[in-house]
Amino acid sequence: MNIGLIGLGRMGNAIADRLLHAGYQVIGFDYDSTARAALEDLGGSSVSTLQEVCRNTSILWLMVPVSAVDELLAAVMPHVKPDTIIIDGGNSYYKDSIRRALLCERNNIDFLDCGTSGGVHGREYGFCLMIGGKKQAYTQLYPVLSAIAAPQGVAYIGQSGTGHYVKMIHNGIEYGLLQAYAEGFQLIKEGSFKDAHLDLAQITQVWNNGSIIRSWILQLAQELFTQDQTFDSVIGRIEELGTGQWTAQEAKQLHIPTPVLEESLKVRAWSRSTGGNYATKIIALLRNKFGGHPIKKKE
Repeated sequence: MNIGLIGLGRMGNAIADRLLHAGYQVIGFDYDSTARAALEDLGGSSVSTLQEVCRNTSILWLMVPVSAVDELLAAVMPHVKPDTIIIDGGNSYYKDSIRRALLCERNNIDFLDCGTSGGVHGREYGFCLMIGGKKQAYTQLYPVLSAIAAPQGVAYIGQSGTGHYVKMIHNGIEYGLLQAYAEGFQLIKEGSFKDAHLDLAQITQVWNNGSIIRSWILQLAQELFTQDQTFDSVIGRIEELGTGQWTAQEAKQLHIPTPVLEESLKVRAWSRSTGGNYATKIIALLRNKFGGHPIKKKE
């Protein structure tokens, strides 16, 4: 089976790698010739036009920035085969996904919105996939999704928009978790026992074994503290991609209080205007470890 993959950046390349290892043929397109060459190095095929991708497959996975999805859909729509399934695996706003599903339906195309989590580690361990759209299209595509996903890491969430909605909430939770961990680490580092130079690598190691706050984020923190615990060369600016803001807006419209998320958003904004502190350095570094997000270093 041929899978068309549009967008061959870090995440797209990892998805292609998992599909190829599962025995699927991947036909990829990216405007960047280096990204196309990287796919060929993995064993996939690359093409130089969107039309070629559409001609060679009836399954199209989009792994592009959210700002490019509408333009991309308009470009492929005249060329896709009838009954094609299009999957948007990026962090699109869920209301946009509902609109795009209706557009595709009018053109006899199935559209699945796929919340994708797993970051740079998804290549090795598999991704977490949250799928919204028609159940029949999900069922048809399930073997492909299972090849990309971690064991038990794919689920049909519901109607169009629900996959990206759940991923949006997932990211809002992530903001709060990172903030809580980082604040705790800063208290250990700079609190009442700061002169004792408590070992954060040792502390996170013991927390990761039996503690009720153990998690994958905490495992990444342990790796971080094993390498360094001062982070003097790092500027504590935390960037964001917008999903946390969407989650906060949704909560506000529904009159559901989300003070943890709102405070974490304020801290991120403060870090970008001031350079942050020890806690925001940790958040920036953890985002780099799980998602490959860039960090800013002192000159």
